[in-house]
Amino acid sequence: MKFIVSSSQLLKNLQTLGGVINTNNTLPILDNFLFELSENQLKISASDLETTMSSNIEVETDAVGEIAVPAKLLLDILKTFPEQPLTFKTETNNTIEISSQSGKYVLAFQDGAEFPKAIELETPNTTKINSSILAIAISKTIFASGNDDLRPVLSGIFFQFSTDNLTFVATDAHKLVKYTRSDIKADKASEFIMPKKPLMLLKNILASINEDVIIEYNESNAKFSFDNSVMVCRLIDGKYPNYDAVIPKENPNILTLDRSLFLNSVKRVSIFSSKTTHQVRLKMAGTELNISAEDIDFSNKADERLQCSYQGDDMQIGFNSRFLLEMLNNLNANDVQIHMSLPNRAGILKPLDGLEDGEEITMLVMPVMLNS
Repeated sequence: MKFIVSSSQLLKNLQTLGGVINTNNTLPILDNFLFELSENQLKISASDLETTMSSNIEVETDAVGEIAVPAKLLLDILKTFPEQPLTFKTETNNTIEISSQSGKYVLAFQDGAEFPKAIELETPNTTKINSSILAIAISKTIFASGNDDLRPVLSGIFFQFSTDNLTFVATDAHKLVKYTRSDIKADKASEFIMPKKPLMLLKNILASINEDVIIEYNESNAKFSFDNSVMVCRLIDGKYPNYDAVIPKENPNILTLDRSLFLNSVKRVSIFSSKTTHQVRLKMAGTELNISAEDIDFSNKADERLQCSYQGDDMQIGFNSRFLLEMLNNLNANDVQIHMSLPNRAGILKPLDGLEDGEEITMLVMPVMLNS
């Protein structure tokens, strides 16, 4: 088995696929890339059993075969090469020789037949979505997903597809983000929960390409196809909580203010907040917002005033500053609104501008009880 390939093209593909591989695998074969050669095409795959990703690149060859090549060793050597053609040739003693312009390098390979094959989806539903829209949907929501092993359904993003729109939801029970696209529709209603790791990989890859992604999914697996690449992953099993029920509908108190001014103010004031609660206090009265924080243990406190537009009763409410900062950082708007009802009910953060047609985003943050 012999083939010639561009060093930089191979490295680019392997670095993308390398994100799938775990640092400590239970199966030693998963420390490898699977190389499958056929008709001037090299198909490279990586897997952690939950997620399998593969991509195709063109090579010069007339051979057919499959081998499993050590991932770390191969990546380490490829990073050192300038752009050049590399020749890969298997030897009889289960080694593969890489020939470059300056030398030869030999590494052991394993039988490709031992590598786990990606799951084939039977009778899946299919939805098509532009790569940049999917990348935005993931990046706008994934930060709000949880890390609790006891509640796995909250550790991913809920994909809710209907004939009216596509909705993406993430929550960790303290904050929630709902991202909706009414300009894209599915052929039929369906929903599933995507785990975080494959979504992070997708987000990084899709941000740099601009083409359609075909999403196929059934009850247990999802498959994403784009740009000569395919990712198949196991879905999170379980029922997603009824997120609509926790979004307060009656919110008569509305605070409108400049996003970047608010962001910077919360950043400064939160430095003085308690290191356990990270609480900042918002006090609204008339056209003035007072933002304050205090760490009683160390006698640290801060207080700032911002001009704002406020409709409603004078009120005080406490929020975890880290959640507020994450949300404000994930919005592109110039102005934002916070809709509130009572100091012990969730606040709803919405951008007033910076959205495309058909794009809607709602962020919910639970309050922190104030010490009077």
